[in-house]
Amino acid sequence: MSGSATPAGVVVCQEGDVEVKASLLVEIDDYPVAIVRDSYGQLHAIGDTCSHAEISLSEGDVEDGTIECWAHGSSFDLTTGAPLTLPAFEPVPVFALAVHGNDVYVDVNTILNGVTPQ
Repeated sequence: MSGSATPAGVVVCQEGDVEVKASLLVEIDDYPVAIVRDSYGQLHAIGDTCSHAEISLSEGDVEDGTIECWAHGSSFDLTTGAPLTLPAFEPVPVFALAVHGNDVYVDVNTILNGVTPQ
C-alpha cells in the first residue's frame, strides 16, 4: 500500500491563511494557539498567551523569528518559546506543526520545548 501519512494533530487553517510577518489565533480544545509566519516564511505554533500577562501574542508584531507582545513589549523566540526581552521571563509552549497539502496541522499534545500549557 502506498501513500503519505497524515500528520498528527488537527487542521487549524490553510497554509495561505497566514501571511509573512503575521499571525492567526486558533483554538484547539479551548486552548488558544498562535499560528505565526515569521519573516523568513516559516510557520510556527506557540501558546497565544504572553507568560507575563494574559495578553494575546497573536495581536503582536512579528519580526524575523520572534513575536512581540503588544502590551508590554516582551519578545518571544518562535522556535524555542523563550522570552528575549523583559518583562516576561517564562517561556511559552511551542507545538508541533506540519503542513500537508495546504492544510496546517497542529498537535498540542506534542510540545517541542517542554513548557506546560497554562
